[in-house]
Amino acid sequence: MTRFVFITGGVVSSLGKGIASAALAALLQARGHKVRLRKLDPYLNVDPGTMSPYQHGEVFITDDGAETDLDLGHYERFTGVHARKSDNTTTGRIYSDVIARERRGDYLGATVQVIPHITDAIKETIVNGTEDYDFVLVEIGGTVGDIESLPFLEAIRQLRNDLGHDRTMCVHLTLLPYIPSAGELKTKPTQHSVKELQNVGIQPQMLLCRSDRPIPQTERQKIASFCNVRPEAVIAALDVDTIYACPIAYHEQGMDREVLRYFGLPFEESPDLSKWEKIVQTIRHPEKEVRVAIVGKYTALLDSYKSLAEALLHGGIANNARVRMQWIDAETLEKPDGTVALQNADAILVPGGFGERGSEGKINAIRYAREHKIPFLGICFGMQMAVIECARSLAGLPKASSTEFGPTDEPLVGLMTEWARGTELLRRREGDDLGGTMRLGAYKAKLLEGSRVAHIYGTTEIRERHRHRWEVNLHYKDRLEAAGLVFSGMSPDGILPEIVEYADHPWFIGVQYHPELLSKPFDPHPLFAGFIEAAVRHHEHSEKMHHKATS
Repeated sequence: MTRFVFITGGVVSSLGKGIASAALAALLQARGHKVRLRKLDPYLNVDPGTMSPYQHGEVFITDDGAETDLDLGHYERFTGVHARKSDNTTTGRIYSDVIARERRGDYLGATVQVIPHITDAIKETIVNGTEDYDFVLVEIGGTVGDIESLPFLEAIRQLRNDLGHDRTMCVHLTLLPYIPSAGELKTKPTQHSVKELQNVGIQPQMLLCRSDRPIPQTERQKIASFCNVRPEAVIAALDVDTIYACPIAYHEQGMDREVLRYFGLPFEESPDLSKWEKIVQTIRHPEKEVRVAIVGKYTALLDSYKSLAEALLHGGIANNARVRMQWIDAETLEKPDGTVALQNADAILVPGGFGERGSEGKINAIRYAREHKIPFLGICFGMQMAVIECARSLAGLPKASSTEFGPTDEPLVGLMTEWARGTELLRRREGDDLGGTMRLGAYKAKLLEGSRVAHIYGTTEIRERHRHRWEVNLHYKDRLEAAGLVFSGMSPDGILPEIVEYADHPWFIGVQYHPELLSKPFDPHPLFAGFIEAAVRHHEHSEKMHHKATS
């Protein structure tokens, strides 16, 4: 029997519903239950694919090619369960589907309304494909009280009646602010937030209270009395130094025990959290330290690179090293002597992105890494810029550019017009819609035997997630390889370049896909593990040379 746990948020946004959902799922998983997580977003975009990273943070890509909310990345990193397109839906997608049904005449002449048609569609999204799971955790985006989330709240209210209270539970995440002048935590925002939920017919069974300090028993009892929950179900969500400590912290607060108690399931035995304890121990007490410079264009909002930052952390875990991330705006490297910002870096990474802004700064960073023999990793756009840098600096093509930036005489990177997905041939034109028209999802690639990437992966066949519209032009392959750039990974049909590297460089790799999307703290991606290992070697060599110079 599948049980559903609905997670809502109140008082303010950005309290960490995604982390809380992922941590609870990890705890239930550690107790032997099969879990799945889903996210309902109340915005009108069909998906976040066309939204600016400054608006929404990164776009997380699933194996089946869905552009989804970044919280799905947390779900995967905490549980190892690969998300699907069906695990993230929005108001825009729900309304689009309902209107499409109405146009087809599926409603047999009925007046189409929010209730029951929109709410029924939401309920279908929640329950479809969940039969094989013990628990399905459903996070509702936004903040209770916002008009946008009302249809979703109404849907879960109805679903509690449809499925029964013995199969459904509501967890509400709130904030307990500390007022220094009063010297106490204030419970009133939580009380009002729960009242907002009760006004739409939902009584939470658990309150997860974000706080920067322990909750006194008197305040816990007060919250329980005013909000109509058990005192044991008032869970303190205290600030932690790493998100990977959340499963341990929530277990210590009794969160998983209270959920199982509510559903009448055994909860006396403690789960095995040893893998989380090991991860946290490594993060808190590493043996080594490296500095990685990340040259991007969305550095003003680091949520734009959420999976990337976590993958670098995972690479550090694999090497028992602390990774100090130096976020550098690519445009600053376009200034004279701008690359001075890179002189203390043990490794340089150029991530994905779109558009011409900052591209010359990224090319300057790549040239610096190549010439100074600093470990380099280029991802998606970063790989494309690495190819252009090679063409300009080594292959005698000073006008090399990308058609993404406009017409060019030397299109080293061009718009893809067609590619294979299994037995299906996908085609795109320049005037097509932007949303959902890229090469999205997991695709296979073949690696060159004896190459660095083949050694790193330990195989010559890989499967990685993609999100790109432009591709390196294979017409220039021979000329680039003559200049020293090795095309060490290709699509199975040999048409699309996937990986480039320099054989004469300590560690220089560019990939067209996004390896950060598959990295997990308990299973670091081999590219990031190898990248940080190379950074450690570079750091140790630099320290040795500095010691010699000063002794």
